[in-house]
Amino acid sequence: MSDIEYLRSLIKAIPDFPQEGILFRDIFPIFQDPKAIEMLVSHIVDHINTTIKEKVDVIVGLDARGFLFGPMVALRLNTAFVPSRKKGKLPGKTLSADFKKEYGVDTFEMQEGAIKPGQNVIIVDDLIATGGTAAAAGQLVEKSGGKLLEYIFLIELADLN
Repeated sequence: MSDIEYLRSLIKAIPDFPQEGILFRDIFPIFQDPKAIEMLVSHIVDHINTTIKEKVDVIVGLDARGFLFGPMVALRLNTAFVPSRKKGKLPGKTLSADFKKEYGVDTFEMQEGAIKPGQNVIIVDDLIATGGTAAAAGQLVEKSGGKLLEYIFLIELADLN
């Protein structure tokens, strides 16, 4: 079994969570297996090192599962980690961007000054569904003056367009 197949085998599908009609993808079993988390982080870092030509300055992790592996990726790349959090969770002055999820509307915030103008940024999260959270995080990078190089997701829910 390849590394990718092994990681896929650990992801569980939980029906009707957080509400009826949603099929939740649970990545937490990956974090219960040290070999799996090492594979995951190594694959992401290898992807960045082989496809991104610019120096990466910041990894942005999305609330909340992007916080699980984003700091590990940042550490391996010797870059900063910046969280993009749900509204009201960060101290100090923040920038904000609204987004629509497959089951509601929410707001992401990022601390003002966490990304400096001109810094190269990669956004990471566990999955992309409708793209709302990713778009909001991208807006926060732009508002900060950062240059968004790429989005990286573990899972794509292609059937949600």
